[in-house]
Amino acid sequence: MNSFISQDLYKSFESMYKFSEAYAKRTGTYFCLDLSVTAVVIEGLAKHKNIYGAPLCPCRHYDDKAKEVANSYWNCPCVPMRERKECHCMLFLSKENEFASENQQIDFTTLLKFLE
Repeated sequence: MNSFISQDLYKSFESMYKFSEAYAKRTGTYFCLDLSVTAVVIEGLAKHKNIYGAPLCPCRHYDDKAKEVANSYWNCPCVPMRERKECHCMLFLSKENEFASENQQIDFTTLLKFLE
């Protein structure tokens, strides 16, 4: 476990990491070339999952996050991602996106290093 994050956040981060890999494979999308982007987005999803019970998109401003969670529009995968494969956070990128890597899998330990 990473000593810089709590045990609860570590568990949620691991859960969101596993979800992200599975979702990328299922949708034919890829992670960002800049792994720090991927790590920060997954961490944000994990934090929101811990606080609000759902992985609310961490890349948007909300006046009332609890209300947004209940609405579920921006819960990951958000409606734009599910309908059009548009990920504002750059977590799930189409092959054609200039920032897309060729990876649908990332080493968990490597991602944790970005959280230190």
